[in-house]
Amino acid sequence: MFKLFKTILKAGEPTVKYPFKPMDVAPGFRGKPHYDATQCIACAACTSVCPANALTMETDLASGERRWQLFLGRCIFCGRCEEICPTRAIVLSEEFELAVTRKADLYVKATFHLQECRVCHQPFTAKKSVDYTMALLAHSGLDADAVEALRPKFETCPDCKRRQNLQNNRDLRLSHDSGREHQ
Repeated sequence: MFKLFKTILKAGEPTVKYPFKPMDVAPGFRGKPHYDATQCIACAACTSVCPANALTMETDLASGERRWQLFLGRCIFCGRCEEICPTRAIVLSEEFELAVTRKADLYVKATFHLQECRVCHQPFTAKKSVDYTMALLAHSGLDADAVEALRPKFETCPDCKRRQNLQNNRDLRLSHDSGREHQ
């Protein structure tokens, strides 16, 4: 019996005194997603890859806003959102204690303003997305004047771009056909 107590004392404590002592997590642990709205460009890539539909994004054209939302009650901590985010706006933390007293505390929300099309004046994408694209172009080595010259292309909605391209193609064909007649 004395030998058994001696063995127990040498072994030490087999468990952690959780919750009185913090629990250490393993490297690469996937805990609560941490969202930084200042980094987010509202591209909705994270919402399209979330298998649990914990991430949602709604566009309200009437108010010109896009609302992003994470519901931690549905999150399965798979990390797909972290992998796909182009700006690292969402990363998984080591936090795993998510108990709350109100369901509303499980929601993380952000609101973004939409860019209006230069032609039709309809909102079509997040302003932050256009600004991010302009910053990437500037970072790639284009001078500031060249970047600003490209801005109208990025501030035009896809429908208006399509109409402009069709009009330009039609004008080119007409000028090409009239050039043949004069030969």
